[in-house]
Amino acid sequence: MIDVVEIQKILPHRYPFLLIDRVSKLEPSKFIKGYKNITIAEQVFQGHFPGHPIYPGVMIIEGMAQAGGILAFKSMGEAEQANAEDKVVYFMSIDGAKFRSPVRPGDKLEYHLEVLKHKGNIWVLVGKAYVDDKLVAEAELKAMIVDK
Repeated sequence: MIDVVEIQKILPHRYPFLLIDRVSKLEPSKFIKGYKNITIAEQVFQGHFPGHPIYPGVMIIEGMAQAGGILAFKSMGEAEQANAEDKVVYFMSIDGAKFRSPVRPGDKLEYHLEVLKHKGNIWVLVGKAYVDDKLVAEAELKAMIVDK
């Protein structure tokens, strides 16, 4: 398990754009499971949408990407992990994104990502997001780890 303090040592994101609270399972180079607790206090709900708060799909995809970034960094060798602060993950593509059900305040948004391909600094991941074991979103993500 990786808590939010450890996550902040891996990812450069900070409030209000750190979109993963905890990693519950991780097998390097294979898969990651993590989650974000969605609360009405999220800044995005001020405008999306007043009186009918829906967590934006783009934020769900970004949360998946952040989970994928953690997986990629935790899959590097120890020497590379020691220099994680000098690296950043760039999105290259998002394919087949589908949004199946709205995410609302009070939901626990779970991210499940599996490695489809990994070659050098390029990662291809399939990501799925769930609320209460119900699929709410999915996409294939391609990313690259580069020096800052």
